[in-house]
Amino acid sequence: MDSDEKQPFLSHLEELRKRLITCAIAVGIGFVIAYFFSDRLFQLLIMPLKAVMPEGDQLIFTNLPEMFLTYLKVALVTGILASAPVIFYELWMFVAPGLYRKEKKLVTPFVVFSTILFVGGALFGYFVVFPFGFKFFIGFSNEYVKALPSVKQYFSFSMKLLFAFGLVFELPVVIFFLAKMGMVTPDLLRRKRKYAILLTFVMAAILTPPDVITQCMMAGPLIILYEVGIFVARLARKKKEEAKEEETAQEEAPAE
Repeated sequence: MDSDEKQPFLSHLEELRKRLITCAIAVGIGFVIAYFFSDRLFQLLIMPLKAVMPEGDQLIFTNLPEMFLTYLKVALVTGILASAPVIFYELWMFVAPGLYRKEKKLVTPFVVFSTILFVGGALFGYFVVFPFGFKFFIGFSNEYVKALPSVKQYFSFSMKLLFAFGLVFELPVVIFFLAKMGMVTPDLLRRKRKYAILLTFVMAAILTPPDVITQCMMAGPLIILYEVGIFVARLARKKKEEAKEEETAQEEAPAE
């Protein structure tokens, strides 16, 4: 690590502030653009629920500003998703000064894979988990009880699931950085596999609706991603050793 890259604490705070402002501007631009399509985006969001609701049933809203506020929230979430590459890029550039030269070159793979995994997790929740989860809940309707989902409740519930799946799909990236920092090793991950599987099902039970099918739909991909993480940890450890050897060789070169 270059000595001139070591910044005092206040400089780090100033850099963090600038990068947060950049992220906020990117989200703001995405929000403004998405708001013009908020009605279509909302219709797209409720499609999995509408597909399992009885014909003629609709969502309701009980407060006058509720629909307007929901459109704002839909636009904001869309802005966050659209600006995900910028957010991941700024995150990487903030931590880059603490990395070796060779590791800094991983910015493009980090941004690309982080974005793909986050968006992929959200899409998995939307296309795979939503239909089964909503069908489970709507199935409680009968001749005595009728489901009347509200716009506010549906938006909160669906966003919780979408972001939960998006975040948990970042597991390989998290493992990569933990391995880079030396906090985990491939051997450790293999030895703790059974505990990781148990923790996976506990997380799925907390983050998903209380039905076994939906929980397994989150736990299954997480277990696969954990196995991918073991391979990623092996790769990260190898690259860390190579980067350290290269850095040491460059520091010793002038003295020869």
